[in-house]
Amino acid sequence: MHPRLHAVLAEPRVSPAPSRVWRDWAVVAVVAPAVVVEGIMRPDLPWRVGCVVVALALLPTFLWRRTHPLATVAIAFGCTTVAPFVLPGDPCQMFTASFLVLLVYALFRWGSGRDAVIGSFFVVAKVTAAGLVGSIDGGELVAGFAVMFAAATLGAAIRFRAAARLRELDQVKLLERERLARDLHDTVAHHVSAMAIRAQAGIAASASQPGSAVEALHAIEAEASRALAEMRAMVRVLRRDQPADLGPSPQVADIERLAGRFRTGPAVDVDLRGDLGDIPPTVGSALYRLAQESVTNARRHARHATRIEVSVAADDTSVRLRVSDDGEAGASRQTGSPGFGLVGMMERADLLGGTCEAGPNPDRGWTVTAVLPREGVGA
Repeated sequence: MHPRLHAVLAEPRVSPAPSRVWRDWAVVAVVAPAVVVEGIMRPDLPWRVGCVVVALALLPTFLWRRTHPLATVAIAFGCTTVAPFVLPGDPCQMFTASFLVLLVYALFRWGSGRDAVIGSFFVVAKVTAAGLVGSIDGGELVAGFAVMFAAATLGAAIRFRAAARLRELDQVKLLERERLARDLHDTVAHHVSAMAIRAQAGIAASASQPGSAVEALHAIEAEASRALAEMRAMVRVLRRDQPADLGPSPQVADIERLAGRFRTGPAVDVDLRGDLGDIPPTVGSALYRLAQESVTNARRHARHATRIEVSVAADDTSVRLRVSDDGEAGASRQTGSPGFGLVGMMERADLLGGTCEAGPNPDRGWTVTAVLPREGVGA
């Protein structure tokens, strides 16, 4: 078998395939009466009743085109291939039967490579049979192949574009996990270094002051508990074999530096409230990264913004970050799928057991809200 053909046949189905949505039922509700109306209004159709019945019988295949693309194509195009040989008319001569083109699109958009190859034979057989029985002339035969090829090409193009975006999103998530792993590396290294210093001090003073050894053990126990808490979060982090960043990780207090960081553009105001002194380093670093990314996105995408407000509020159980601007949202911030920067922010918050959301304000502007548990350990 040729390697390219083997690669096509080995292509898996797109999973998970979306189930039926309200738009599918709406299309069926519109097309079904349109088929009946066309059957009544077109006296040129041979055996109009049979064409209408076959078209209505095949219409439900539209509802299963994503989850069973090969079966729907085999049923629809198999029936319409045989129909001209056993019935006086061809249902595909009806204009409303054009919904069959969407089945071809779905075959290449959602089906596996093997499904696409097998389904293509049914499509080619249908168009060829229509030409053999004289339902269409030579020009219409070429046009039929062109329409089916265009539907298949469109389905494959959108399929591979969606797959490329998923790969890009996965890459962003992996990068964010690596950054978080580096922050955790610095934090755990700090705890281990503190334990080593405490142990050395206890050993040195144990001869003259036996009680100091007990105090050192209590301090080591506390440091070890904090280190273990940080290590539990690291279990959920995917880390690649690259050297860790030896620079200090930014913390909550460093968010205030964002206020004086930019010389041009909208003013950035920072407000820190609550007890932020004992925030774990991983939570502090995550809050800084989220605030930094949010401010950068606001300056980049908020049109005519004059002010960016950053607020951090802590209570006994969680820390809440809110970054809001007063700019115009713009088309780039109204898309249905989140950008790569927002995906990374959501991934970092999720790894720490928190949440991150972004969306337009009721009047104008854009707001990013993140809530992280104070302990910073994800479930």
